[in-house]
Amino acid sequence: MIDHNRSKTSHRHYWKRWKEDGDLDARKQLIEHYLPLVDFVSSRMAVGLPKNVTKDELASSGAMGLIDAIEKFDYERGLQFETYASWRIRGSIIDGLRQGDWVPRSVRDKAKKMEDAYTALEQRNLRSATDEEVSDYLNISVKEFQQMLQEVAVTTLCSLEDPIREEESETRLSLLVDDKAINPESTVHDTYLKEALALGIERLTPKERTVVSLFYYEDLSLSEIAEVMSLSPSRISQLHSKAILRLRAALSKQKDQLLQK
Repeated sequence: MIDHNRSKTSHRHYWKRWKEDGDLDARKQLIEHYLPLVDFVSSRMAVGLPKNVTKDELASSGAMGLIDAIEKFDYERGLQFETYASWRIRGSIIDGLRQGDWVPRSVRDKAKKMEDAYTALEQRNLRSATDEEVSDYLNISVKEFQQMLQEVAVTTLCSLEDPIREEESETRLSLLVDDKAINPESTVHDTYLKEALALGIERLTPKERTVVSLFYYEDLSLSEIAEVMSLSPSRISQLHSKAILRLRAALSKQKDQLLQK
């Protein structure tokens, strides 16, 4: 990966030349310097995707996300570009996959049914739903439930630019955007979002929380997490899928409550 401290010092002049002078050579230097981010993100996202999706395809979409990030990044705010760019790259890859119709409608329907099951059970019981409870709710066996988790794993690759609900245009990113102005409505939405995520994380099992932490905060791939936790990659994929389905359910429930207020 990129040396963050070195990036800040040795490339600040490129940012200055690009943002203040429109120097295209400086822009090219920034793109070339941060290209390893595209390879890093696409390699992580390639795990668990269908075999017909190549890493080159992911990297191609990711490169567009990197360029977009360089276009929009405000280097004077003192934020970490790598973090910002990683989300943009990830979002661009997911957009590319979505446009390619890579997930069958039947798989999305299964993911929605599982998400609804978690919402109903955890709202009723005020605790994490077990695999057995979800299986009973869906009227399937635990083995069939485990198979469904494997099938929907590809749908749990989330982007902040995904809509909170499929039929709506409002995205998760819209709840987090800083317009450099005090906006009471945005503050309320942001507060409720944090509360919903906190509650959702509390209801994850210890193993699910570990997977989420290692994947999203420690930047480990699912294969690396499998080694750390001494579990199979398929088991890690299942834990990740369940965690994301629970968190999506928490966000959807919070969205419904906000609309009723």
